[in-house]
This record gives sequence, C-alpha cells and structure tokens, in this order.
Amino acid sequence: MEQCACVERELEKVLHRFVMYGHQSEERLDELLRSVCDIRGQLVAFGVQDADLSVLSQTMAQCCKNIKETVQMLASRHKDIHGSVSKVGKAIDRESGVVIDMNMKQPFLELNRILEALRMQDLRPALEWAVTNRQRLLELNSSLEFKLHRMYFISLLSGGIGNQVEALQYSRHFQPFASQHQRDIQILMGSLVYLRHGIENSPYRSLLETSQWAEICNIFTRDACALLGLSVESPLSVSFASGCMALPVLMNIKQVIEQRQCSGVWTHKDELPIEIDLGKKCWYHSVFACPILRQQTSESNPPMKLICGHVISRDALNKLTNAGKLKCPYCPMEQNPSHAKQIYF
Repeated sequence: MEQCACVERELEKVLHRFVMYGHQSEERLDELLRSVCDIRGQLVAFGVQDADLSVLSQTMAQCCKNIKETVQMLASRHKDIHGSVSKVGKAIDRESGVVIDMNMKQPFLELNRILEALRMQDLRPALEWAVTNRQRLLELNSSLEFKLHRMYFISLLSGGIGNQVEALQYSRHFQPFASQHQRDIQILMGSLVYLRHGIENSPYRSLLETSQWAEICNIFTRDACALLGLSVESPLSVSFASGCMALPVLMNIKQVIEQRQCSGVWTHKDELPIEIDLGKKCWYHSVFACPILRQQTSESNPPMKLICGHVISRDALNKLTNAGKLKCPYCPMEQNPSHAKQIYF
C-alpha cells in the first residue's frame, strides 16, 4: 500500500501542475488578446493616418514582445510538466521493483536502429538483419529480403548510367528469388535499357516512387515483430480504437431499444443484438457462421463437417436429423449424423 500511495502522490502533483498550467495559459492568452483588441480599436477609432505612428509602433512592438515572452514561458512550463510525468513513470518502476533485463531490450533496440536507418533510406542494416534471419523469414513466407534487394537495386538505378556496372553485378542477389519473383526481376532488368536516358523519363519511372520507402518500413516492422512473437500494434491501442468505432453504434442501439421498450433483446453478455463491422483491419482470426441457422458457431455449438464435405453447425445438424438419418441440405447425400466430425478454424 505504501508503494501505491507514493505513486499516487506523484500523480497528484502532476495533475495539480496540469490544472495550474491550464489556468495560467488562459490568463496570459486573454491578456494578449485584450492587448491586440485594444490596438485594433485604436486603429479603427482614429484611422491609420490620424494615429501617432511612433506611439503605435511602440505599442505594437511591446505587444509582440509580450507574445514572444508568453510563448517562451508556456513552452518552459510545459517542458517542466513533462519532467513531472516522467517522475510518475520512474516512481512506478521504482516501487514495483521490476528490473528489465538488458538482453530483453536488445532486440528492440536493434530493430529501432534498423528502422531509423530505413527512414533515412539506408538499406544496409536491414539487409544484414534479413540475411542473418533468412531461414526464419522463409518460414514466415516473407518477401522482405527480396524487397530490400529490390530497393537497393532501384537506388543504384536512380544514380544513372554511372551505376550500370554496379547494378548489373548487384542483380546476382536476385538469383535465390527467381522462382517466386520472376516477373518483378524481369521488370527490374528491363529498366536497365533506359538507364542512359534516365529511369525517370522511361516507362519504368514508377520504380522511383518515394512511397516505396514507407512500404518497406511497414514490411520490416511487421516481419520483425512476427519473429519476436509480437503484434505490430499495441493490443491496448487496438482495443481503444475499436471501442471508439463501436461505441457510437452501440449508443444508437441503446437509444432505439429504450424508445421501442424492447430491452429484453439485449440479454446476453457475450452477444450483441446486431453485428458491428470494424473493417478488415480488425480481423484477427477466422470465424464460421452456420449457413442454415445463420448464426456464428461457438464452443457449445461448434462447426461440424459432414461426410460430403459440407459444414454446418451442431444445432443445425440436430435439427436436420430425422429418424437417425441426415440428408445434406446442399447435396442429395444421405448419411449417419454420428459420422460428422467437429472441425476447428
């Protein structure tokens, strides 16, 4: 309890500083706004020609000075708040007694270093990593190493005719990938014909699109996280984003149910009254909906494979069984329902 109280005290300090920062910011910004409005009022009342330009210029200079000082003051105090937030994290680490082994940090440090190099369009660290982990990447059916070689080859092409010999020599790296990426390799080699006139002036100018660098960063992040057994995105952030997408729909459902006085529709804790589509980005595993009863299968009602190969739910299987016989709803085959086998998606 003492550890929790210590963290709570640090958190209260941060919250207090946030509140004070908000009040001070509003006060200073209101003062500056009043000053600007006063200057504008003087210009409107007296006119630019009638006003004393020397006095007006001094007033405006002082106003600009106040604005600059306010911005610097707010930035400085905002930086101090960052320090207080950092203290909360350190207090949690200190009181929890959790010590992170450096060996656990090392893979993440390496991946961040490689990713930073990719953002700077430096492919060498990523290529070295891909070659070192070639076998594991092949097991994932990853095309990362080929795409890295492809990007390096394209970077040579962008250098013009002076890199022709080096590009031809580097094309030997494509040999292990010839069977899987034959079409891509043919396009790359065909672009050499236009090297003298510039790839940007040829039918192959799409090879120089800068968007490919963002794509290779995403592919590296995805495959590197897969080798570490991690999700590319934080599960917490995915859950939060999904909740933000689903909440408006759920609120509308709740409102309709209350208006129509049919609250009994929503009685099951593990089931929603309608389906909420969060898009393919939120698809993480396969599910099976029974084509007969049109309901999603579950542990108590699993999918069952018939002898003919068609799949229905167990509830549908029981309902279609008549006198110990089952006729498949999709083909004329009759069979014994006991021969159906449960399958797993």
